[in-house]
Amino acid sequence: MTGRIQLALNVDNLDESIAFYTKLFGTEPAKVRPGYANFAIAEPPLKLILMENPGQGGGLNHLGVEVADTDAVDAEQTRLAEVGLASVDERDTTCCYAKQDKFWVQGAPNGERWEIYTVLEDSPTFWGEGGAQSSDVAEAALDASTASATGGSRCCGGETAGAQAAGTAGPAAVGCC
Repeated sequence: MTGRIQLALNVDNLDESIAFYTKLFGTEPAKVRPGYANFAIAEPPLKLILMENPGQGGGLNHLGVEVADTDAVDAEQTRLAEVGLASVDERDTTCCYAKQDKFWVQGAPNGERWEIYTVLEDSPTFWGEGGAQSSDVAEAALDASTASATGGSRCCGGETAGAQAAGTAGPAAVGCC
């Protein structure tokens, strides 16, 4: 598999974390949005995602591999299916301020969430049109496969029922993206 590893971290304070990682990797973030930042680091090849989740700082949000294009996403999904790893498909979805083609790998032994994805284009919203999350089916399948290991948390900072009722937008206090 070629591409770069993605590491998504929960952080308590986005501004402090941006300042730290800018110094650590010697580069500015590629994208900063409310509650979210990402760094496209050349050396080592890393896509570092920071998700502001107060009270969850220092915790792993999710892991991923960013690949060049949809053909690479398809090839990896086929390869992983051939070795017995199931996946949850998400195509033409908007998450984390980007329109993406991706899939999530099911069944990691410790409940880690791994996504294989390509960015199709930038998005002005965290979720799709009007801030709506388009990945509910994928979320439910992943939650069902990892609920005991993750406590049922949602991917991409998926909103909890309480956050949806309160009308808050963007990442929730727990989850992964």
